[in-house]
Amino acid sequence: VQLVESGGGLVQAGGSLRLSCAASGNLYNINAMGWYRQAPGKERALVAAISSGGSLYYADSVKGRFSISRDNHWNTLYLQMNSLKPEDTAMYYCAASRDLGTYYSGSYYPPDFHFWGQGTQVTVSS
Repeated sequence: VQLVESGGGLVQAGGSLRLSCAASGNLYNINAMGWYRQAPGKERALVAAISSGGSLYYADSVKGRFSISRDNHWNTLYLQMNSLKPEDTAMYYCAASRDLGTYYSGSYYPPDFHFWGQGTQVTVSS
């Protein structure tokens, strides 16, 4: 599985960006995809994820501002980012997994991800 991100750039606070992830290779048993981000000096963190059944996960810091979506065949994954803040500045990575994740008390918990893209930089100026 190969993943290539695009759509990053420089935007002012309050603006929007849409990230895309083009997936290729053996996608037939991909069951979840997601977006991670890593800011300088910080650990990589999961931002959003989506399962093959359409279940969604969002980190608390992006709920209500970011939206993850995909096409029906996992060929393209998107991350719509609205109301961007300077603290959203990071390298954003696309990831894919053959595992589904788990469900507990009505919430979706994404799996560990096995495949990674090279990342696209998002910079939000104040």
